[in-house]
Amino acid sequence: MPIRIPNELPAAKTLKDENIFVMTERRAVAQDIRPLKILLLNLMPTKIATETQLSRLLSNTPLQVELELIAPRDHVPKNTPQEHMLAFYRHFDDVRENNYDGMVITGAPVEHLPFEEVEYWEELCGIMEWSKSHVHSTFHICWGAQAGLYYHHGIQKHPLEKKLFGIFPHIVERKSNMLFRGSDDVFMVPHSRHTTILREDVERVPELKILATSPEAGVYALSTENGRQIFITGHSEYDALTLEQEYLRDKNLGKPIEPPKNYYPNDDDTQPPRVTWRSCANLLYSNWLNYFVYQTTPFDLGAIPDSSK
Repeated sequence: MPIRIPNELPAAKTLKDENIFVMTERRAVAQDIRPLKILLLNLMPTKIATETQLSRLLSNTPLQVELELIAPRDHVPKNTPQEHMLAFYRHFDDVRENNYDGMVITGAPVEHLPFEEVEYWEELCGIMEWSKSHVHSTFHICWGAQAGLYYHHGIQKHPLEKKLFGIFPHIVERKSNMLFRGSDDVFMVPHSRHTTILREDVERVPELKILATSPEAGVYALSTENGRQIFITGHSEYDALTLEQEYLRDKNLGKPIEPPKNYYPNDDDTQPPRVTWRSCANLLYSNWLNYFVYQTTPFDLGAIPDSSK
């Protein structure tokens, strides 16, 4: 079913070339349904790639989705043209009076910094606090998940001895939760990070439930009981070549980097990488939109309950 994004957004052409239905505003207005309003807070440096990856996954359901893009006000991305930012992105002040069915907070390459030293930390805290009363379900990814767990629940991130980099097997621990309904017993997820959260820290917070884990990558998915906050520590949205681009970038810079684990056949980086996580990624986002957004969000977005009360 369609995703409604600006026609000029680079993602629109990519998705159309992949036979994904991108709806024009004129056609969307003519339909007698209310689309799901999803806000994307994009903290990634390669914003166009991230927009496309998430638009692809959010479009793969029977639901009509209307996507809005925001970015931190005081941070100038180095890898995205300024004209693209001006054309397609707004700031939090522009949307703070709105309500949304769902919001996605992406990762960011700032793991090496304490949370409070991140340039836009204060603004991000304001957005996360606002989400309690203006967003029905917020989906946090990688560093965005660590930031959300720290802000909402006081859970600290911890450095790893070496970068967790590759595709890792995962299992569902809480099979009654609908986020992984239809999942295989073992599913694969990309990870690319230098820090982690500890299971024992999560288990001290009674309102959080661990949903899925990995023997190598640790806690992968967790949420509050009602799904108003969902935290995903990996990058299920990654394209086939995203890890390769990260690997070659660091390798060409002379940084100590090993090939992403379980990514190239036999870990041989002379061979094309294999995609083993796409079905899991589509299921994850489809289940989030269906069970945690569409099925439970109020028709009148002004009636979203304040989860902080």
